[in-house]
Amino acid sequence: MEFDKDLDARGLNCPLPIIKTKKALNDMTSGQVLRVSSTDSGSIKDMEAFARQTGNELLSSDTGGDGYVFFLKKK
Repeated sequence: MEFDKDLDARGLNCPLPIIKTKKALNDMTSGQVLRVSSTDSGSIKDMEAFARQTGNELLSSDTGGDGYVFFLKKK
């Protein structure tokens, strides 16, 4: 999937991946896509909840070789 910005949140524990995701999305324009890489197992549910609460679209979430990868589209 194509993306406009890449955020490496690997090695960070809750709530840091969500905080950094929110900050990264604030610097983006509507319609742009952010890729987030994380190793925090709680980030799966956190990203789903974050997307619902903020209105940003969670395009996909996947388990990668070294963690989790999320694609969010800024509202």
